[in-house]
Amino acid sequence: MAEKRDYYEVLGVSKTADDAELKKAYRSLAKKYHPDMNPGDAEAEKKFKEASEAYAILSDPEKRRQYDQFGHAAFEGGAGGAGGFDFSGMDFTDIFSDLFGDFFGGFGGGGRRSSNSPRKGASIRTSTRISFEEAVFGCSKEIELVLKDECPTCHGSGAKPGSNPETCTKCGGKGQVVYSQQSLFGMVQNVQTCPECRGKGKIIREKCTNCYGNGYISSKKRLKVEIPAGIDDGQAVRIQGKGEPGENGGPRGDLLVEVRVSDHPILQRQGTNLFSTAPITYAQAALGGDIRITTIDGDVIYTVKPGTQTDTRICLRGKGVPTLRNKNIRGDQYVTLVVQVPEHLSGEAKEALRHFDELTGNSLHANDDVKPTEENEDGKKHKFGKKGKK
Repeated sequence: MAEKRDYYEVLGVSKTADDAELKKAYRSLAKKYHPDMNPGDAEAEKKFKEASEAYAILSDPEKRRQYDQFGHAAFEGGAGGAGGFDFSGMDFTDIFSDLFGDFFGGFGGGGRRSSNSPRKGASIRTSTRISFEEAVFGCSKEIELVLKDECPTCHGSGAKPGSNPETCTKCGGKGQVVYSQQSLFGMVQNVQTCPECRGKGKIIREKCTNCYGNGYISSKKRLKVEIPAGIDDGQAVRIQGKGEPGENGGPRGDLLVEVRVSDHPILQRQGTNLFSTAPITYAQAALGGDIRITTIDGDVIYTVKPGTQTDTRICLRGKGVPTLRNKNIRGDQYVTLVVQVPEHLSGEAKEALRHFDELTGNSLHANDDVKPTEENEDGKKHKFGKKGKK
């Protein structure tokens, strides 16, 4: 007889593994090698039994203590079971119920919820496009979509007037059927949706001619949606009770309206803050002065400080986007000031600029004493000073 593998090795855990680690390891192996998942695979069944035996021992504190002290010898001479171990004292129903829940369809008959119990209807998703300004300040939008309503002829039963749905004889009106199956650990009950009534518990023999047995009529509806101030692109507004009808008397689902926000030509959004750029002239940058800046609230006048450098960033407090929780709390707008260099100057303007340069360092003639000594590949001459290349 082949020598048994170490139980810890079988489960792939260390000897210090706690209950949670043991359970996680066994869950993985049991799902992988369970006979129901591997019909006709003798090797998978063998590994499943091996893992079950290991877990049965190591999950029991007393048996684990004995195994740690004496090894497999502590359980030699057992009556049957996997590899000689006696499973008769183990409650695998509890183990599998805890590990797998509904994976094998459940064990026993308690605690199941009938499939024909009241259930909330499914949610519906749609979308609407709004402008950048509408996203910042909020707005109302009207959308059109197809919704289901209770059939006025059969009042939602799906049955022809004068007739009634019949209780399904296959499931007894429960909407579920229970199949018993012999397993390694005894009789296992597998719960499935009734194929006869498809989980409804009722069968309609004579269908309503208005809704063809569905119980609902679809029609186009126009709904008004309130878009809150501060909503961002991709976020959704939930409208309760405007989704699919519920089943078996359950409430309607919800309508989720996804908002698509158009771009702004100047402003860019990050969270509740806005970002933009504003051009300033060389004179404004050097001498200071008032400039006009575009904000979501309209143009504002800002005074530039003398000596402002290009790419200077300023902050306009409270000119950003409101928060969704409180529209009175707003972010800020950050504006990058960019100095623009004129491309076309008149002769008079050029002369004035040369005079300005003479007064502020004479940068235009700073390298006049350096002679050209080399030509670049493009034929342009480059100058080098006495102390090497500049």
